[in-house]
Amino acid sequence: MTSFVDVTLLVLLAVTGVAIIRQRNLFAAVMLTGIYSLLSAGLFVVMDAVDVAFTEAAVGAGISTVLMLGTLALVGHQERRRKHTAILPLFVVVVTGSILVYGTSEIPPFGRADNPAHGHVAPHYLEESEHEIHIPNVVTSVLASYRGYDTLGETAVVFTAMVGVLLLLARGPLPRRVFHEGRWKTVRPETTRKDAEEGSLGEEEDADG
Repeated sequence: MTSFVDVTLLVLLAVTGVAIIRQRNLFAAVMLTGIYSLLSAGLFVVMDAVDVAFTEAAVGAGISTVLMLGTLALVGHQERRRKHTAILPLFVVVVTGSILVYGTSEIPPFGRADNPAHGHVAPHYLEESEHEIHIPNVVTSVLASYRGYDTLGETAVVFTAMVGVLLLLARGPLPRRVFHEGRWKTVRPETTRKDAEEGSLGEEEDADG
């Protein structure tokens, strides 16, 4: 049963990945990336990596999707047609993917009882975490104590990225449609928030909302 779930999730991940690549509507692409993250989180749960699944669901499907949607409010939702074939990006992706696949060739098979992690680290966490950390949940003790600095670093990276994106959105031009003085307005391109504060939105037409 577990193998069937694994294969199903992997197939759905592959289908979603191809759909993202072929999608020209950026809003649909962002929604598909959120679905991809949720499928990845499900796969991590099946592999008993619950802590990684939490991170993937919160960051990949949650925060990243919100930030992408905020970006689309400024840049629009339709991708421009490329004037040339993207040979170099394709070459970089193929080479990088080949290196990653080669790097995983020496990884021990997943789930084997004699894997190094199962013979040293995992037993210590399972047997001693409640006595050392005084927390009955092993996953919580690993994230909050044994891997506390790692968790703090991940949180700092996500927080810094979020602040950076919000600063870029705050300093950039307004989206085409804004809610100002109790009604929706469509403004000229490149209208900034400073213009809105000064009362000169450069309004093109009113929208009924």
